Amino acid sequence: MGMLFAMAMALSFAESMLPVLPMLPPGFRLGLSNIITMYTLFVLGARKGFAIAVMKSVFVLLTRAPMAAYLSLCGGLLSVLAMSLAAKLKPLEKDYLLLSVIGALAHNFGQLLASVTYTGAVMFYYMPVLVISGVMMGIVTGVVLKVVMPYINKIGTSLHSTR
Repeated sequence: MGMLFAMAMALSFAESMLPVLPMLPPGFRLGLSNIITMYTLFVLGARKGFAIAVMKSVFVLLTRAPMAAYLSLCGGLLSVLAMSLAAKLKPLEKDYLLLSVIGALAHNFGQLLASVTYTGAVMFYYMPVLVISGVMMGIVTGVVLKVVMPYINKIGTSLHSTR
């Protein structure tokens, strides 16, 4: 779990170093650290997936701001919940691409609900942008997860064999 959390922090930090592209909507992030959350959920189970989501939010609190941490927590928890429930359905149980899209959409919706509760402003007009970006980034993170999963498994296997 420590190694996975370190990877999530490294991906989050690396993503924060990327320049903001002017044509992207406000608040748009790639969500690279969500690859680690998904891996944890699908390989180690829901409880550990939730733990990684919470730890990532604490990292956001320490490196950004309370509002960002709140958004991270609400989005992360709803994302893990949605993916873990969807993964229980037989046709979806190993469809990481579709589960990733479901998780990204749930993450964006969780953040939207959090922003409404935090600010009191109703910002559901932003939902179409969040749906489009959620589908796009869900596809990207799902594809990346499929590519890197064997390598993360290999790291885990080598860590277990050194004990």
